[in-house]
Amino acid sequence: MEVTRTFDLLEAYKTKFIHEDALAVKRNKKWDKFSSEQYLNNVNYVSCGLLAMGFKAGDKIATITNNRPEWNFMDMGMAQIGVIHVPVYPTISVDEFEHILNHAEVSTAIVSDKLLFKKITPICEKLDAMKKLYTFDEVEDADNWTLILNAGKEKYDELIGRVEEVKKSIKPEEMVSIIYTSGTTGASKGVMLSHTNFVSNSIATSYLQPLDYQHICLSFLPISHVYERMMNYHYQYKGIRIYYAENLGTVVDDIKQIKADGFNTVPRLLEKIFDRIISKGKDLSGIKKKIFFWAVNLGLRYELAAGNGWLYEQKLKLARKLVFSKWIDALGGNVKIIVSGGSSLQPRLARVFWAAGLKVIEGYGLTETSPVVSANYTYYPKIKFGTVGLPVEGVEVKFAEDGEILTRGPNLMMGYYKDEAYTKTVIDEDGWFHTGDVGKMEDGRFLKITDRKKEIFKNSGGKYIAPQIIENKLKESFMIEQAMVVGENEKFVSALISPNFNYLHDWCSQKKIHYRDNVELIKIPEVIEVIEKEVKIVNKRLNQIEQIKRFRLVCEDWSPASGELSPTLKLKRKFIYNKYNHILDEIFSRTADQESIDDAISKAKKSGAKKK
Repeated sequence: MEVTRTFDLLEAYKTKFIHEDALAVKRNKKWDKFSSEQYLNNVNYVSCGLLAMGFKAGDKIATITNNRPEWNFMDMGMAQIGVIHVPVYPTISVDEFEHILNHAEVSTAIVSDKLLFKKITPICEKLDAMKKLYTFDEVEDADNWTLILNAGKEKYDELIGRVEEVKKSIKPEEMVSIIYTSGTTGASKGVMLSHTNFVSNSIATSYLQPLDYQHICLSFLPISHVYERMMNYHYQYKGIRIYYAENLGTVVDDIKQIKADGFNTVPRLLEKIFDRIISKGKDLSGIKKKIFFWAVNLGLRYELAAGNGWLYEQKLKLARKLVFSKWIDALGGNVKIIVSGGSSLQPRLARVFWAAGLKVIEGYGLTETSPVVSANYTYYPKIKFGTVGLPVEGVEVKFAEDGEILTRGPNLMMGYYKDEAYTKTVIDEDGWFHTGDVGKMEDGRFLKITDRKKEIFKNSGGKYIAPQIIENKLKESFMIEQAMVVGENEKFVSALISPNFNYLHDWCSQKKIHYRDNVELIKIPEVIEVIEKEVKIVNKRLNQIEQIKRFRLVCEDWSPASGELSPTLKLKRKFIYNKYNHILDEIFSRTADQESIDDAISKAKKSGAKKK
């Protein structure tokens, strides 16, 4: 059967993909597995249950949950009868929950656990459209989602025929979901996505990687986001078994336990894994430490083409045997592919992981494009480090005069929910979607993202500065976790830097530098000086107008929970500007506080500060 709608993916589970563990989730340190038959049955029970409860095509149900098989049961069960799925990221603010549930006119929501039930209940009570709230976990005084499932079981014989009739009537171009973009400024917008959007992208990306029905992938990125969700359909299209991690803290252990063949991630998680590996290498001593860093430095020079040379290849074989094999074993020994998306991946990380035998492929996309526009393959010459690969099948890419990336194809959204006017500002008359990202083609075919159009700024001399490029270079340092480059309409470029506090704490311990907390830590002259050295290394790789003349350390880790990052780990620049406005004033107005910090650096260079 041809797959044109999301629920068509289920047909293959009847004959081709018969697994005892089609879906699995780790709960309380044990894997709860669902066979292909159980998957199909539960989806049909959900469809029948929703019909029995009076749901009809066009109604909207929100899920606010961690990744779990029950999400799949509800997602496909809704799709089969035309109910619109509104997946919501579970850690957003109360205001954002209210905005999404109200704007989407959600009538029913299903949350994962007790904490979310308590958080969402007061919101639901304020919304006119909201009629019912369920939970996936057993929660006291809460209706459980199994009420829907059991209603479907009771009415199955009576309603399954109706389900099949509704399925036949659903067209591929009809809306199946509204996904709200996390956004870095302003209220999130509802992106309307059709069956065609998801299915075309799932099939187009299926050609990029070698996994099939024999393999297992671990899922831990939020399935409420378009990236992990589309890949979930992609896995189902290829018959790959899907295992859901217990939580983010168990990911590495879960990968090792199930001997996963692949997983999706974001660059920041890969950076943390690499930092952890390097940290362990620094704990080694003698010849073991020398061999470790010899292998890492060798990996950082890795090239995809045969240009590495015979001698390099011989050294690499030795490095893989002595060092890199341990990296692979730490991830279960079976990982064949790691897909990275969501933000820019440092080329040095891609090189060293490929050298180790771990194929990291980077792609690019947006919620509005369902999401993949381009991606690298797992083999040369269809991959190039530092780029986001080739446009996927059926997707076109071109550039506006100012370098903005434009794209169109079957993956392009239907539009923004209840906002036709804004939709027209991003999709032109010829059907090209204006991404807001700036880029170029390398070698005539590999797409490279250089910055966000709205984030590029001019200094007071009228010169354009692309902050993301500089920020990504800064984050290559082990000392720097996050950075935001500033300097619009100013004479020079500066940066706010959130250090890698875990690494910095270890560094201070080795240097016998004492401090009470991070507030005190970032004021210590030696700390400021060591970060300044990292900044100078980056400055050598920049044009003069791009170079960072001043920087300030902040004492907080930036995260989605504290507001500085979006759920997809992008900088929320407006929020950061407002939060640190007093520091920005200090940077650009040369206040006494700034002078004192500059003096502290100067003194540290001359004589070194006294350790406590």
